[in-house]
Amino acid sequence: MNLQEITTCSLESPIILCRALPLRLGSGGIDAVLLAYSNSAGSNPWIEMFSFPADTLKLAVFDLKGKKIWHRDLGPGVIPDGSFCPIFAFDMDGDGKDEIYFLNNTDPEHPFAISKYRLERSDAGNGRTTGQWQWPGYNSECNMNNAFRNTITGGYVHGKPVLVTAQGLYDDMYLQAWNPDMSHRWELTIAAGSPGARGSHMHPIVDINSDGVDELMWGERCLSIDNGKELFCFDSENYCGHSDIIQPFIDPASGRWLVFSTREKKGTVAPRISVFDATGKIVWGDLDRGHIHIGWVARLSPDKMTAMAIRIGSQIQTKKCRQIFDREIFAYDASSGKHIELPFDPFQTIPVDLNGDGIHELVRGTKHDGNCNGEVLDGKGQVTGSVKGTVSLASKILNLPGEQLLTYAADGAIRIWADLDACDSEAAKERYRNPFYDLNQRLSACGNHLHVLGGI
Repeated sequence: MNLQEITTCSLESPIILCRALPLRLGSGGIDAVLLAYSNSAGSNPWIEMFSFPADTLKLAVFDLKGKKIWHRDLGPGVIPDGSFCPIFAFDMDGDGKDEIYFLNNTDPEHPFAISKYRLERSDAGNGRTTGQWQWPGYNSECNMNNAFRNTITGGYVHGKPVLVTAQGLYDDMYLQAWNPDMSHRWELTIAAGSPGARGSHMHPIVDINSDGVDELMWGERCLSIDNGKELFCFDSENYCGHSDIIQPFIDPASGRWLVFSTREKKGTVAPRISVFDATGKIVWGDLDRGHIHIGWVARLSPDKMTAMAIRIGSQIQTKKCRQIFDREIFAYDASSGKHIELPFDPFQTIPVDLNGDGIHELVRGTKHDGNCNGEVLDGKGQVTGSVKGTVSLASKILNLPGEQLLTYAADGAIRIWADLDACDSEAAKERYRNPFYDLNQRLSACGNHLHVLGGI
């Protein structure tokens, strides 16, 4: 593997947090990258993890050669955390250019003033505001951990875009859908205490039944983007907690969608790790207790998908990172649930196909425990290179073979890495063509989706 820096640029300030989002500005492909960054972290809405931010959230857009297109400081009213300020890029008006949708606050003196929160649409080409709509404040009187869990996502109904916004994750949950003209399409309330699972820190979009209408995986609940109706809710009679990982993946044998889930809350309700099919029926499950916090699905060999999950004992949030304690690793054939042993420690890893052969490498690129070395492993755990930093994007960003990695450093340096020896196989090209790829690549600045493309 011949990993090289292809693009470099600088944010010209120290940073601790950096989310990244590919942008399409009219060429028909990815033209730029949005960076949402701050020299502050640790503002998770849970009261045991929240700390007051030491810096504001900034947005900057760079082209793929590293030239800055625009920059914007969102000010002290916007807390630099993905739950307080989700960001999503989507072409709602059909002009071939993404708009940027994010949660802004019109009151810079009161960062928790939900009544002043606005869904904002900005021009991706210059950062200027092109519309604002009232953000629903249904959760304004509930506990902080649920009140500030916000989501922006979207999908297609027979080729027409639908934007979805949501508030809440653990208790009362409210979802709204928007048409291209920003008129309301539907609303859904899922009350606290109602049957079925809560939300998740992932919300992938998938046409799970191949009918041309995308579905939103709202935790273990599958909702139609078209009308908000529930197609199914896995294990709804038994489980009312939430899942840390919800990852659709394609079963290599049948070509059908399956969904990998790992559970956090209600820690004694089994199974803690499971796979269910496109109708919500269980395929396999494992473990009867614990907080399963980290995981992914990836293709580490040509004939099967591998599912990995990490059970944790505890965690804390500092102003610089999330620290994880007492890790236990579990790995499976994702389709059958058969236990397998990984020949490496998967902690901090993200699946990515850098060389384009259709098989995933793994980059040690997440910032759990405050640092990562950026080493790249093959499926057997052999180190094949390093990108020397924390990863914000792991997908096809450049018009080059293979997927690429965008990394950031504490001094504000941004780098895009590629394997110069990569060659896209037919399996890799099939991945890129799958509509799931484009849609879920857009989720990198809302929720925890760095590994979501590992499922295809």
